[in-house]
Amino acid sequence: MNPYFRSREQRALLEDAGIEVHGSTYREEITAEIPALGSSVRGPLENPNCRVIVDSGGNDSGALVLKQFGKYFTPERTDIIAVVNFSRFETRSVETALDQIRAIEDATGLRVTHIVNNTHLLRETTAQTVLSGNAKATALAQELGGDVRVLYDCYPARIVAPEDITALSRTAFPLNLYLRPTWLDR
Repeated sequence: MNPYFRSREQRALLEDAGIEVHGSTYREEITAEIPALGSSVRGPLENPNCRVIVDSGGNDSGALVLKQFGKYFTPERTDIIAVVNFSRFETRSVETALDQIRAIEDATGLRVTHIVNNTHLLRETTAQTVLSGNAKATALAQELGGDVRVLYDCYPARIVAPEDITALSRTAFPLNLYLRPTWLDR
């Protein structure tokens, strides 16, 4: 079973908030892991007034599908944001996260412009978890060079108090848990 979460699993929630979800041609098949997108994805990409957020899956295999849409991702119109959870095995250190980002960059021809620190341990997250993730995300941004910086430090709003992460007040971004299958509570 895939322990990670996909936006398509919350299609109704997102669409109720006015967010269109485009993805696989297998619209209702939430277990499909096919690295292909339906033709409807071109609509928002071709609309200059539409803000588009693409979740490419977190590794070079998932991101490879973006190559076919490369003409839409121009540097002057596109931010490439790497969302990193340093509590995951694949991105447990600055070095492993850098390797994963470089693989994505090589596969897509796109360069990361920002880092979002989303280091958490679900309900076991502490302020120290978020602060430690920020230190690693900052080091990762420095390794990537250029103007890459930490855009946000996400934290679970109902678990970590903002006053416990005041050092991150400029980048702190509260989140709530929406993608939590019941099997995780067993």
